Amino acid sequence: MIGVTVLVIAALCLVIWVVIEIKRMKHKLFAIFLIFLLLFSYLSFLFVFKDKDTDFTTVPGLTEAGKLYFSWLGSVFGNLKSVTSYTIQMDWEGNSTLQR
Repeated sequence: MIGVTVLVIAALCLVIWVVIEIKRMKHKLFAIFLIFLLLFSYLSFLFVFKDKDTDFTTVPGLTEAGKLYFSWLGSVFGNLKSVTSYTIQMDWEGNSTLQR
């Protein structure tokens, strides 16, 4: 009877430890996602506004910058969609007429 109790307590401890580790891993994955999102945002802002003379101190300047950035972002996702659809439509079968 004591062996079963010890086994149940050990199993409960293991389950609790696994749940805590899973929660910690979720937080780590979320933190990594946020870091990549921040890096992407920073680098894309640098790329988009590199040669543009945009005034970030006025409301019309911010509106123009927002339009420019989201236009660029939309074109990036449009290009990704085009590349993905082109890749899916390609004939990926091997060439059986090739001789050795």
